[in-house]
Amino acid sequence: MLTLELDALTTTALALLLLAGGALWKKRSRWLTLLCVPAPVIAGFSFALLVWLLRDLQVLDLKLDTALQTPLMVAFFTTVGLGGSLGLLRHGGTTLFIYLGACWALAILQNLIGVGAAQAFGLDPLLGIMAGAVSLEGGFGAAAAFGPVAEALGAQGATTAAIASATFGMVAGGLLGTPVARWLIERRRLRIESGEVGSMAALEKAGKGHLGTLDSATFLRLLTCILVIMVLGFWLGNVLGDSLGVVLPSYVGAMFVAIILRNVNDRTRWLELPDNAIGTLGDVCLGVFLTMVMMSLKFWELEQLGLPLLAVLVIQVVVMLLLTVFVLFRLLGGDYDAAVLCSGFMGHGLGATPNAVANMGAVCEHYKVFSYKAFIIVPLCGAVLIDIVALPAITWFINAFGN
Repeated sequence: MLTLELDALTTTALALLLLAGGALWKKRSRWLTLLCVPAPVIAGFSFALLVWLLRDLQVLDLKLDTALQTPLMVAFFTTVGLGGSLGLLRHGGTTLFIYLGACWALAILQNLIGVGAAQAFGLDPLLGIMAGAVSLEGGFGAAAAFGPVAEALGAQGATTAAIASATFGMVAGGLLGTPVARWLIERRRLRIESGEVGSMAALEKAGKGHLGTLDSATFLRLLTCILVIMVLGFWLGNVLGDSLGVVLPSYVGAMFVAIILRNVNDRTRWLELPDNAIGTLGDVCLGVFLTMVMMSLKFWELEQLGLPLLAVLVIQVVVMLLLTVFVLFRLLGGDYDAAVLCSGFMGHGLGATPNAVANMGAVCEHYKVFSYKAFIIVPLCGAVLIDIVALPAITWFINAFGN
């Protein structure tokens, strides 16, 4: 079988081509438009399927270098931080705690479902935990970390099951999140408005931000600002890790630094930061980053899933759908922001924070109203605060049901 390795620049160029193709495909497909399927998911998912087919036919084994994936992700969350004021954070206070509580409850619930369903299908309970919060809310990182732990306790094939389950969750979260939000909005005929000023027209009217042209001078100023914030964010993460033992995802420090800069700049007006220009740069970074994530999926790992483990994951998805539609949506207020938050909850509850961001971005793009509340709450809870409960819960379940 021929092996082809693409360097970082070629991989990024391919991601851009796929993203453009996915956007064009979505524009011409009424079904994809109605379901609000994100263009990066369309493009990356299709490419990953093609790679799987070529590999399965022993024709080509394609290896991608996604070195630019993390910088693009951090750049996007930096633009999100530049759009978030302290007023928005205060406005989302109650919602944040409700959402965070739902994340914590889901981490425990997924493990309970995994253990119960695994025992019902005659599987090792540890494999059920691998198909629970480890691989779903935890994603690939937790799957790779806890799989060997479960194997050391006697669960044969736990790592493979965890990685395969994470792949299944990534696909399910990416495909289901936006249709769920669209169904909630259309079924309940929600008013398309954000709790804070969300659309650019309203933003200009309210005087909350500044609109400008993305010319070369503005682009240079924003690019410099974003890169400096990213460097400061990485530095902040390293300092917290060394001094306090706190490990943060790479984008969190940059997002916090960006929020601080935004609020200081609101008072001093030292920098001219047009909101529409920031949004444009953020959209580009997000699109390329998410396309890389999806095109790097290894579908052949799903072949390792037996029918019982697959059944456990299907049950997890069904419970997730019911919980999101009939419980969380109402708790979050039952409005447009709640629907966007639910699309994010489906994304990181089954896959990872990038899924959540893709889902929310597709919904906001479709309805032309951006929910800053959702874009601040979901990454903060889904990638940082959730671990306060999720990791101890996973550890407890593994030790409780280990041989």
